[in-house]
Amino acid sequence: MIDQGPIPLPVLATRGMNLPATHMNSEPEGLILPKKPHNPCIDSSDMQNLHRELMFNQKIGKSVLNQKSELQRALEKHKDHQMKKEIEQQKIESKTPFEKVIEERAKRLETLESQENGDTIRDKDTPEFLQVHAKLRAKMESK
Repeated sequence: MIDQGPIPLPVLATRGMNLPATHMNSEPEGLILPKKPHNPCIDSSDMQNLHRELMFNQKIGKSVLNQKSELQRALEKHKDHQMKKEIEQQKIESKTPFEKVIEERAKRLETLESQENGDTIRDKDTPEFLQVHAKLRAKMESK
């Protein structure tokens, strides 16, 4: 006898109903084969990229959870602070005398403006009757 391949299963008549594709994939005993549930994490490109990055970081030995000791964090903070000071010092040293004079004048103008604004703010904070009373007292004392 010649082998003709798998024996086709008989199709049951179902009065106009179409069987879903899962019924077509059945075993010879007529049982439906289980299908794996849909996993959104595997299909998501963002999740795949995140997983790939985590695996790479683990491979090279980089800690992605920022698990540093308090001493290491304090040391890094100290180094950063010192580097900022050095950079600021270099900026100050590299300035020409002309730039230094201009900067000093600008600071002086800012302090004068802040003092003038401070006086007007104090005047605005005090009630009007106290201001009038102070003016009257000054006039009375001058006479």
